[in-house]
Amino acid sequence: MTIASFLSRHRRVGVLCVATLALHFAAIDWVTGRLSAQTDRPSASKPSLMTAQLKLSLPKRVESAPVEEIKPLAEAPRKPRLKPRPKPIPAPEASPSVAAITPAPLAEGEMATSADVLATAGDLADVGVAPDAKPAAAPDAAPRQGGRRYKVNLPPSATFDMTVDRVDADGTKWTGAATMTWHTDGNRYQASVEAGISLLVTRVNLLVLRSEGTIDDSGIAPEKATEKRTRRAETATHFNRDAGTITFSATDRSYPLLAGAQDKTTVPFQLGGIGRGDVNQFGGDIDIQVGEDKEATMFRFQLVGEEEIDTRMGKLVTWHLSRPPKPGSYSSRLDIWLAPGMNWYPVQIRNTEASGALTTQTVSDIKMTDK
Repeated sequence: MTIASFLSRHRRVGVLCVATLALHFAAIDWVTGRLSAQTDRPSASKPSLMTAQLKLSLPKRVESAPVEEIKPLAEAPRKPRLKPRPKPIPAPEASPSVAAITPAPLAEGEMATSADVLATAGDLADVGVAPDAKPAAAPDAAPRQGGRRYKVNLPPSATFDMTVDRVDADGTKWTGAATMTWHTDGNRYQASVEAGISLLVTRVNLLVLRSEGTIDDSGIAPEKATEKRTRRAETATHFNRDAGTITFSATDRSYPLLAGAQDKTTVPFQLGGIGRGDVNQFGGDIDIQVGEDKEATMFRFQLVGEEEIDTRMGKLVTWHLSRPPKPGSYSSRLDIWLAPGMNWYPVQIRNTEASGALTTQTVSDIKMTDK
């Protein structure tokens, strides 16, 4: 083999290798372009659920002043029931001297005498009304400031499937299911809880809570909350923001409406919004006015710590908040577990009654919903 033929053969091999590499680079460039185009294309999928297991540093504990008791407003005075004026008793035949001092009937256009005015005042005194009585002062309009103001960033809309486990004071155990919903468009919201027990092919709701209202600078601002229990009439709590009061369908009592006031349905989501707003706010006690069936009391939540809980979704890292019993106001303990890695959603709620009965709701599935 001559040197020329050897070089010619290797030249053909080199050309073939260069051509092969060029084709590979062209293919890689085409695939990269397709992937880039798909990445730049807007996604039409639903919002995804954050599932990062966050390990956040707990804020330093800050002592708070004793919680302020909220007293009901003075009830408006009831209208007096007028007593019927007794029929005049016929007087004995007057003597000329008596007839001389008896006032004659008023002529048309004549002014009433002081004796007539005093008689009218006496009639009013009989029914307990002073002639110059003034109407009771109306409560201040709009919510009043009540303690700390919190930075709130409310979580996105979602539906929660929950398992319900209850242990009565005598040790009897019950199981059931609950559905909790939270929907907001940034201006208004709707929230609900439906809890019950499963019977064969159906479920019997034992408790239904519903709440609706607006979103303001203090977070969730309820307008109306309802509660329906089995074999009981539905009750309603009204948050009258124009009048600055909280009123109830089950009683005539009313309370002053404080900024940031909540109902039983919205409390867990308001706490989640406080966590999303600034985790350091949990360094101090969280005081929230809560309107219930017949009263509005101040709930004080304290951060217990970071805990990992077992759920059907797996182990979740949570921040445990607790509202201990308050003698004279409420006798139960309320515990709420928020998941920082899942939009600070409430993933477990537990109520411990004074009798020892225990009810625990634990998340089994979370579905993100569009606004």
